[in-house]
Amino acid sequence: MAITAQDVNKLRNVTGAGMMDCKKALDESGGDFDGAIEILRKKGQKVSASRADRDAKEGAVFAQVASGNMAAVILELNCETDFVARNDDFQNLGNAIAAKALAAKASTPEAGRELKMDDGRSVQEHLTDAMGRIGEKIDLSKLTYMEGEYVAAYIHPGAKVGVLVGFKNTDGMDLATAGKDVAMQIASMSPLSVDKDGVDASIVEKETEIARDQARAEGKPEAVVEKIALGKVEKFYKERTLLHQEFVKDPSITIAEYLKRIKAGLTVADFKRIHLGA
Repeated sequence: MAITAQDVNKLRNVTGAGMMDCKKALDESGGDFDGAIEILRKKGQKVSASRADRDAKEGAVFAQVASGNMAAVILELNCETDFVARNDDFQNLGNAIAAKALAAKASTPEAGRELKMDDGRSVQEHLTDAMGRIGEKIDLSKLTYMEGEYVAAYIHPGAKVGVLVGFKNTDGMDLATAGKDVAMQIASMSPLSVDKDGVDASIVEKETEIARDQARAEGKPEAVVEKIALGKVEKFYKERTLLHQEFVKDPSITIAEYLKRIKAGLTVADFKRIHLGA
């Protein structure tokens, strides 16, 4: 049967594939629309296989927050070039996956790939289709879900860094401004944990040993080496734990003091920071 321009355009609108690819698929299927879709999907699978060993270090970070700000997801979707990361097809796919992940409370990339999209097919099938259309390896490498009294999300301009931050002792306050401020702090200063208690003991021991070695190398008496080491570890806590960090927007106070000024007892319960490729 004759393949019309309308047929090609209809297939393109459904699949997102290029005009020539749609024309070839319709020719190959003898004009059968469903058969042409299957051919294009198989092309995507072939692209997926051929790109399996390629590096997908570019991409973007996406976040979705539930109505009421009591839950959110953040994910990293990767591709091979920044050009692809910025196109509408890739951006729409990332946002669609984030919305489905939020609704399903998916908290791992593995769970995310198994989610069903609106057409009933899995996220992984959509990733494969996108590889066929775009011609690059595309992968969902990070995904996490957070619940809390109030959860804020922030995507830094350029979508290379994203943050979720959950608060407690909120008493139902609207924390739109504080949420953005603290999330931007996390994006900028990359703390290891909320407070001292969240720092892994092995990291503390390593920092302590480094401080001891530095003190000894400077010829400090052994009697004061431990005191010097403890002082440097305290400095480490101030630099690398969120609540003890100086507030970027007002270095005269810490994040803990900033939150206390908003409401007594208000603090951070947890945070997640995604840095593209890290």
